[in-house]
Amino acid sequence: MQFIKLVKKRYSCRNFLSKPIHKKLIEKIIEAARWAPTARNIQPWEFIVITEREKLKKLGELAMPNGLFIADAGCCIAVFCKDTKYYLEDGCAATENILLASAELGLGSCWVAGDKKPYVEEIKKMLNVGADFKLVSLVALGYPKDKKAFANTNRQKRPLKKLIHWEVF
Repeated sequence: MQFIKLVKKRYSCRNFLSKPIHKKLIEKIIEAARWAPTARNIQPWEFIVITEREKLKKLGELAMPNGLFIADAGCCIAVFCKDTKYYLEDGCAATENILLASAELGLGSCWVAGDKKPYVEEIKKMLNVGADFKLVSLVALGYPKDKKAFANTNRQKRPLKKLIHWEVF
């Protein structure tokens, strides 16, 4: 798939089929994540894959109201980074690669914020993550209930001519 077409295809999916995701697909997605840009090649990230239904439900409850749909996802990838100078930038780059790789493989995905959210400590405790790591994101993955959503590349976006500035604002 051409890259720009892939970027336009990707959307935030919050409605998933009750269908497990094969481990090999998840590994391909995390393979893409680990190739994200990283300041000074520190690669501070760790990825926790959650597939157990009860844990997904608990994550959804903890990330309420915006992450409730995690409970219905095929899996959730929690992106943690060591607390380095550029952990947030590095973790966000890895998260974006997860979203794009998921779309390429026909999976729906949705990014739920992690950094500085009130549920961070409870999630770290639940997933047995040490204090020296920051939760950057929770990414819900699954087979979308609505396959037509992938075909919709006409979602509303600000026109390019209204947001691009040459030389000065």
